[in-house]
Amino acid sequence: MMLCAERLKPGSPVTNRVLQWPGDPRPQSDNVPLRLAGALHALKIEGLSLEDVYPPNVPDDETLWSAVETAIETFPDHILQWLECAPQTNEVRRSAVILPSLALVQHELGRPLKLMELGASGGLNLYADQFHLQLPGADIGSTNAEVRLQPDWTGPNPPTELPQIISRSGVDLNPLDPNDSNDRLRLLAYLWPDQPDRLERTRGAIDLATVTPSQVTKSDAGDWLPKVLAEPCDVGRFVFHTIAAQYFPVETKAKVEAALARAGAKATRKNPLAHLSVEADGGQGASVKLAIWPGGKNKEIARADFHGRWIHWTGL
Repeated sequence: MMLCAERLKPGSPVTNRVLQWPGDPRPQSDNVPLRLAGALHALKIEGLSLEDVYPPNVPDDETLWSAVETAIETFPDHILQWLECAPQTNEVRRSAVILPSLALVQHELGRPLKLMELGASGGLNLYADQFHLQLPGADIGSTNAEVRLQPDWTGPNPPTELPQIISRSGVDLNPLDPNDSNDRLRLLAYLWPDQPDRLERTRGAIDLATVTPSQVTKSDAGDWLPKVLAEPCDVGRFVFHTIAAQYFPVETKAKVEAALARAGAKATRKNPLAHLSVEADGGQGASVKLAIWPGGKNKEIARADFHGRWIHWTGL
């Protein structure tokens, strides 16, 4: 992207669109650099362009830029289409936080659970229980799992027994379907070609999603969650979100909090409720908070890297 920043010039449909962006192109807003990078990586994944200059190849700047210019000139419609869409992916490594939290809830409640994710994107982290988490002194999940997680872990070992998962559902304003070839491409394109481990994990999670049922509804989390929590339920429910709530409008956040409070007040040992929040709070990494009803336990149980690369665990 540094080469694009230095060398993009007006004159083509793509460069004109990038350089004359009508909104705020910065990463903290419309994030045009990420949109362009994803468009170019998608060309490489599909085998259409850039294969000779993207990793594992290490070309010099002139060779790389020549290939990028050729791709921009050859595939303008493809790139323009990607520029119109906000970047979206799933960070599967965040399941390194979800897995021990599920084990902790199993230790506390011992009930089968329905998983419910807010801001689920493609719903890949709804399969966290089918991944394998390797810690310094413990393993959680099947050692034969295709998706394997090994974060830098500090703190005590968590419980290791996972709950039985009854169902997997989620909500997103623009859900991606792992069974759809275009959506699979989007899930991979915003992971960079010099990060083969992230690509491998995501492909493994996509494979799981194509054979194990889940449902991600197109809706606002504040409209969806009150409805599903109001449905009769004779098992536990585990509501979670990872680096998503910061993008929710104020009204959505209020609706989510109210729905959790209502459902928590009605929770029993037979149909308990847990809420896992992995969100930025201004401190190092993300704050990992777990609330459990009945009883109303609510505590920060860990701090974690936004992409799950390290976890400092404290537990309940």
